[in-house]
Amino acid sequence: MEMTGKQDAPTAVAVVDPEGLVSGWSEGGRLLLGWTAKDTIGRPVTDLLVDPPPPGFPKGYGVGPDPTGSIPLRHRDGSTVDAVVTAHPLLGPDGRALGHVVTIQRWGRRPVVADRAFEQSPFALGVYDPDLRFLWINASSARVIAHSEEQVLGKKYREVLPEFDRTLFPERDDKPYTDALAQVARTGEPTRLITVFRPRGSDYANAWATSIWPVRDAEGRVRAIANWGFDMSAEYWARQRLLLLNEASGGIGRTLDVIGTAQELAMTPVPGFVDLVTVDLFDEVLRGEEPPSASAFTPGETIVLSRAAQHSAKGDTNSAPGPTTPVSHTPGSVAARCMATGRSTVQLAAGPGQGGEWAFGPGLAADPAHWPPGNPLIDESLAAEGMTGRITVPLRARGALLGVVAFSRLDRPEAFTADDLILAEELTAKAAVAIDNARRYSRERTTALTLQRTLLPQGLPNQEAVEVASRYLPGGTGTEVGGDWFDVIPLSGARVALVVGDVVGHGLHASASMGRLRTAVRTLADVDLPPDELLTHLDDLVLHLASDLQPAGHFQPAGESGATCLYTVYDPVSRRFTLASAGHPLPLIISPDGTRTPVTAQPGPPLGIGGLPFEATELELPEGSLLALYTDGLVESRERDVDQRITELQRALNPSATSLEALCDTVMDAMLPDRRTDDAALLLARTHALARHHVADWDVEPDHAQVPVARKFAVDQVDAWGLEEAAFVTELVVSELVTNAIRYGEPPIRLRLIRDTSLICEVSDASNTAPHMRRARAFDEGGRGLLLVAQLTEGWGTRHTTNGKTIWCAQPLPQPERH
Repeated sequence: MEMTGKQDAPTAVAVVDPEGLVSGWSEGGRLLLGWTAKDTIGRPVTDLLVDPPPPGFPKGYGVGPDPTGSIPLRHRDGSTVDAVVTAHPLLGPDGRALGHVVTIQRWGRRPVVADRAFEQSPFALGVYDPDLRFLWINASSARVIAHSEEQVLGKKYREVLPEFDRTLFPERDDKPYTDALAQVARTGEPTRLITVFRPRGSDYANAWATSIWPVRDAEGRVRAIANWGFDMSAEYWARQRLLLLNEASGGIGRTLDVIGTAQELAMTPVPGFVDLVTVDLFDEVLRGEEPPSASAFTPGETIVLSRAAQHSAKGDTNSAPGPTTPVSHTPGSVAARCMATGRSTVQLAAGPGQGGEWAFGPGLAADPAHWPPGNPLIDESLAAEGMTGRITVPLRARGALLGVVAFSRLDRPEAFTADDLILAEELTAKAAVAIDNARRYSRERTTALTLQRTLLPQGLPNQEAVEVASRYLPGGTGTEVGGDWFDVIPLSGARVALVVGDVVGHGLHASASMGRLRTAVRTLADVDLPPDELLTHLDDLVLHLASDLQPAGHFQPAGESGATCLYTVYDPVSRRFTLASAGHPLPLIISPDGTRTPVTAQPGPPLGIGGLPFEATELELPEGSLLALYTDGLVESRERDVDQRITELQRALNPSATSLEALCDTVMDAMLPDRRTDDAALLLARTHALARHHVADWDVEPDHAQVPVARKFAVDQVDAWGLEEAAFVTELVVSELVTNAIRYGEPPIRLRLIRDTSLICEVSDASNTAPHMRRARAFDEGGRGLLLVAQLTEGWGTRHTTNGKTIWCAQPLPQPERH
């Protein structure tokens, strides 16, 4: 019996006469191939075949041990139908062959129960011919494409489903699916893929997992392409949320900057999750201060924040208000309520044509029953703002409220789901900790930087030996303040000490250590120690400081609390430059003609190692030499080695520059990138030589009779300099100092007068015994000399040399002049 019902897979029956012409055609033939009896009767049966017929066709075709082979037949609409063809002889009463009865069934036909199983499958099933024409789809597939089987059979895929407008829905394109179908038809290799597209009549982009494979005939030729797919939207979007959280973990908090971290939070979820993100923070958070406590808010008070970041998928981020622009949140606003209650709020615009109720997305995770209490709110005012939904989340970290974040959807039609709220809260929580860390870092950095700037010289002292200029720049944002420092210390005899150093470590500890070292260097410089001896004493001090800071029973490796230091002394009278280094880069010396003066000194160990010597090196410099003392932050670079950077620094040092201040700026701009990772200090000095007529010296014989002669020498010289007002004091101090040298010292004795910013008197002898002041009794004949010198001058002291000692004193000049 012929089966003609659609659900029962129609079978065509044709009668073929001995001449091979069709003499009978069943209704099943029309249903299966589209041809009517009028179309086929009288035509050769071979016209139904796509390929040339086998020899003797149809005699005996399909009868044998393997009747399941397929043969391609022509459908009336031009498509190909793979069918199983069986021919049986048609005999007359006399046994003579009157022709053949040919039965035609769609190839691959299964029992009715199997057909119904595939038809009722919850997965989308479909079969296409090699030209991607629909051969069969089940009910699930029909629902996905919103077309019935009758509407699509025999039609190409793109005739039924044109491509989406990818300018509107770039992530919802099914072109990868059709490309995969064509690839399988071309290569015969199966494939799998995940496509994201918006089904017809839906506002949601669904994710489908699809498997595609070729269907071959007995000869191995590809006759069709089959596929099956299922909706994996819940799993897909859950994975996308995890990917976004993973991206946030690496993308939020990369810098210790409050504004930068807020911008990272605003940019991360756009456009994969939302279209617009705004981050509003309290001004105290931006300044690195403690955020206001809950008790600081008055009920009904408008909360004023600053817009720290705003990012839009439309690319209009630059039009967002800056960090100094206030943003007010009125008491009844959603943002104000979220900050007051500490709970997030989801607002959804009313769905069109749904009576004010939104159609929630697919999947259990989006079911309204999974929303926390009070969410979502249907807010018709969102449409006026051009939004379809908004999630507002209070920004909280470590129990403190820092601000509020708003995640908004503009053009996309999907409503937020309960899982979207969880994602927004997770993103905000990660950013809140990073912002609070940046705030705390900003506070500590500001404190350390303030401390360091306070400990560094606020103004370089007035002296005649060198012209000086300096710069100090802390590391860039996101780096801690280091321990770089420099100093200019006037010494006796018109000399000056130039010092630069760097403490190991960063932060408040480094700044405090730097302050202690700078104070120690100034104290040791007042004793007028040579550079190598000064560094030896400084090394002992660093060791003591490290042991004081070390907890009981804790071993701290050597050098962990160390420092480097370069201590130099320049004498404008002799033009001698003496230096010693404790692990610090040596200075650059540029002669007035532009050539580099080599410094052959060997740096000693860093301070804090202990037990190793320091060596002093002495050079004679031409007048007008340019000295550059710097810390390693000025020459360190990830791209080039230190020697290359020092060469670049030398090129930037122009000895003919008229202003050292301008030269400092030029060097810092040339050497330091925008993003610095370490502090950098630079001290420039141009040497001067004291004119010979500003120095007078005289050898004194060790005889008390020479004291009046020395007094006269001094008075005459002071008068020659036009400093008659200083003659009386000069005469007294010269008398006392020369008398002490003759009485207590050893020859040779030498008197020297220096006219600098002050009038300096020096008496040198070969004894190493240092004098000291004492209180003389009423009837003592001596003991008042140094007390008198101290009272008559602005300063006095002793400095030891390799050949003895020098006692000096200085008295101010009425009107200092530069010569």
